[in-house]
Amino acid sequence: METGLVRWCSGRAALNATRFTAMPPLTIHVPSVAAPGAATEASRPSDLSFSTTVERGLVHRAAVCEVFLTDSARLDQGRFALAAQLPRTHAYFSDHLSAVQTYDPLLLLEVCRQASILVAHRYLGVGADQKFVFGTGEFAVTDRPALRIGARPAQVVLVVDVIAEKRRGDELVGVTYEMEVWNGDFKVFTETMAIQWMPGSAWSRIRRRGRDALGVEGLDHPLIASGLDPALVGRAHAQNVVLGDAVHVPGGIEASVRIDRDHPALFDHELDHVPGMLIFEALRQTAIVAAHEGLGYSPARLVLDRAQVRFTRFGEFEIATRARAQVIEPRAGGGAEVRLAITQDGVPIAEAEASIGVACLQAAPSEVAA
Repeated sequence: METGLVRWCSGRAALNATRFTAMPPLTIHVPSVAAPGAATEASRPSDLSFSTTVERGLVHRAAVCEVFLTDSARLDQGRFALAAQLPRTHAYFSDHLSAVQTYDPLLLLEVCRQASILVAHRYLGVGADQKFVFGTGEFAVTDRPALRIGARPAQVVLVVDVIAEKRRGDELVGVTYEMEVWNGDFKVFTETMAIQWMPGSAWSRIRRRGRDALGVEGLDHPLIASGLDPALVGRAHAQNVVLGDAVHVPGGIEASVRIDRDHPALFDHELDHVPGMLIFEALRQTAIVAAHEGLGYSPARLVLDRAQVRFTRFGEFEIATRARAQVIEPRAGGGAEVRLAITQDGVPIAEAEASIGVACLQAAPSEVAA
């Protein structure tokens, strides 16, 4: 798949190409759609509803409170608009120490994940029995001040373009999306992601083959390590700390990853692998610790602005998981570029580069803060 993009699987690591050797070759077709760009009023319809959430099955959530999409519409062939309401407070996404409270970029990432699945089910004819694999993507915060939490929940609009299709013969088995998230007149977040889907039987064969190769069937799960002080990762509550026993290593820091399968947000429903959102949180917290230890920044002021991640294999619950980070260089104006990896038995399951910024006191635009 494409390089230089975030690879994530809503918890499912991207499948190695060798796992598809028994399948017919895939072809890519780029449909003829309007080029993505700055959304206009016509491409962000004003009649989308924010009154109730969509059915939770359309976004693969178990808890209704974890569903953030409220409506959708087809704008053109391969172009869609979706509405979402962002919660002003959330036990996981709102748990940050920053003096300036803004919506969490990982909340926006989750909104985009939900949008990718809803579009596939509602408009692309993908059956409810299909298993999704999130392959490639890239996200960035484009207007942090416009993400400041105001007096009402933010009602955002997503513009979603299908920019490529993946087919096996005549069958559509995946797409690549470009997404923009708008809060009023402000574009606040962008993401590119590729997803594909497969029958449950194919998913089971792939998972069984991978687990057999690792010899993990029947092994006990490692004990959950004690977590770091929440303040060291910019958190207030210990439940949301996913790192333990951080130590200095040549060029950076390393820590164990705490996999708490009772976490209500990171494990909204039962999974057979380490979920992507947990990996993203581990990457963020490791980057914060590295920027704090290496450059002296307060963790309470550090925010995730951008990430590029490559998932290389599924994360298994039976294998101890480690995270490491190295500050590549300081950012002009504050923050750092950080190189990261999540490993099991010394083998990367995810590698990343992230950009960590420093939050400062900035007034929110009046259209957003009202």
